[in-house]
Amino acid sequence: MSAPKTNAMRLLDSLGIPYEVRTYEVDPEDLSAESVARKIGFPVEQTFKTLVARGDVNGVCLAVLPGDAELDLKALARASGDRRAEVVPLREVQPLTGYVRGGVTALACRKPYPVFLDEFAQLYDRISVSAGARGIQILLRPEDYVRATGARYAPIARDKQSGPPQ
Repeated sequence: MSAPKTNAMRLLDSLGIPYEVRTYEVDPEDLSAESVARKIGFPVEQTFKTLVARGDVNGVCLAVLPGDAELDLKALARASGDRRAEVVPLREVQPLTGYVRGGVTALACRKPYPVFLDEFAQLYDRISVSAGARGIQILLRPEDYVRATGARYAPIARDKQSGPPQ
């Protein structure tokens, strides 16, 4: 199935950044990065999810991390210059970003929030991120993602098994 052009794709096109589109069948009951990675035939550690967080000093930011990891809120707070950070409630995600859960991306986000990309992205030739709609992923070079979003690399991910739950 061919994917409709999203604002994220239009942004990459306008910057001359090459990318590959992969589509998948959406299961509203399972929007996990693990499921998306399996459906697009891409490693889960290279399939990055975008979480919307809010710091107590600097406000809203986007945390982009591998699909097989969880967000380390203390590390995100350090990276963003906040004392504390928390993931925003789901009801706030769409008003803040313009995107629905399972389709959130820093590319062409409603506002230019600070973006923190987990440092593990640098290990890969390509990463996968949402194209701004459920069922569509974009594969691109991490450095191109940084150029398009203004992201900063930071150690914000941790293994799902370690540490207390969020």
